[in-house]
Amino acid sequence: MERPATGGGAASTERGSAGEVFAAFLRLGLLSFGGPIAHLGYFRAEFVERRRWLDDREYGSLVALCQFLPGPASSQVGFAIGLRRAGGLGALAAFVAFTLPSAALMLAFAAGAAFVSGPVGTGILRGLGIVAVAIVAEAVLGMARSLAPDRARGAILVAAAAAALLLPGAWGQVSAIGIGALAGLLLCRAPADALGAPLAAPARVTSGRSRVGRTLGAACLALFAVLLLAGPTWAAATARGVSGAEGGSAWSGSVAQFDAFFHAGALVFGGGHVVLPLLQSGVVETGWVSNADFLAGYGAAQAMPGPLFSFAAYLGAVSTAGPGGALGALVALTGIFLPGFLLLVGVLPFWEALSRRTAMQALVRGANAAVVGVLAAALYSPVFTTAIVSPAAFCLALACFAMRTVGRVAPGLVVLAGSAGGVLLELLAV
Repeated sequence: MERPATGGGAASTERGSAGEVFAAFLRLGLLSFGGPIAHLGYFRAEFVERRRWLDDREYGSLVALCQFLPGPASSQVGFAIGLRRAGGLGALAAFVAFTLPSAALMLAFAAGAAFVSGPVGTGILRGLGIVAVAIVAEAVLGMARSLAPDRARGAILVAAAAAALLLPGAWGQVSAIGIGALAGLLLCRAPADALGAPLAAPARVTSGRSRVGRTLGAACLALFAVLLLAGPTWAAATARGVSGAEGGSAWSGSVAQFDAFFHAGALVFGGGHVVLPLLQSGVVETGWVSNADFLAGYGAAQAMPGPLFSFAAYLGAVSTAGPGGALGALVALTGIFLPGFLLLVGVLPFWEALSRRTAMQALVRGANAAVVGVLAAALYSPVFTTAIVSPAAFCLALACFAMRTVGRVAPGLVVLAGSAGGVLLELLAV
């Protein structure tokens, strides 16, 4: 019988293989419905509780760091977990496996594949939303026990939840975590060994060529700055004809397309739905994708597992700029995910060094408590308010929550049970 991870040093220190990481994340890529907040719950259930690749303190620190950075937070957390477990190949394996199912489905949709409709399809989607409520609730409960065990951090949790709810948009979440970190500096000081090394990796991962050192980190930050600042100039220099006029080459269109998606991924905090206005500006206003096609793809993306950023695969495939099809999807996916990963790898080695300082550990304690508060706010809105629209839906959510917390049922089975329950609710119209 598995015991819940408590963040007390039970995490594995052995290095795994890229194949092991790929298999674990492919399973999550197929089953992780519900958006980025739910993904964090699935990750915790899989890698903190079940596999014990890291503990709650390490996981909370990763979440806090990725919430501070632009880009898709859940994908960045997965990338970091793969890096911790199996080095650079593990990070790549985690990203590819987690993204591949949703990207392939969006590419199929772009090619005109038929999707399930009617009460069964609607019921499945409804059930998946209800499952997300249970998964996020479990994550909030478990992380609160580990990351907000005293009055000071409990107060930070509540304040962060209130800030995230009352301040709209991603800036409310970022502000809540920032304020929580500052509060931790004042209220959460403790002996240096109380927190440990939140982002420490196994010895084999931090040795040899797989080490994420400061030189590599600085190089990633420099590459990010170059692509962000010089990308528009590069795109403009090759942009003749990319808006659908004759004479535009696939190469010139690919450059402009990559730059548009890179800027969308680099300038959005919070990920998920927040990126949509930037994407619409980048591909609809330029005439590459019609507004009707954009909205159709957005609707299909809601039914997909994995990261919502995979919506870029659809847009790249149907765009009149660039090569289109599978190659266009690859260009768009690379562009939108790359900035977040460059920033993560760039900041990570410096964050690890700073995390050993007493003051930084206090900041991390406060930030970790605030992250739980932000998750609690997201549990209410949009997760709960969107999915729980009837007493019957609430009962199904409670059943799924009990399956996870009391029965210790695997997340995949809970997803299947919740989907079946959603179909039943839809057929009964309750």
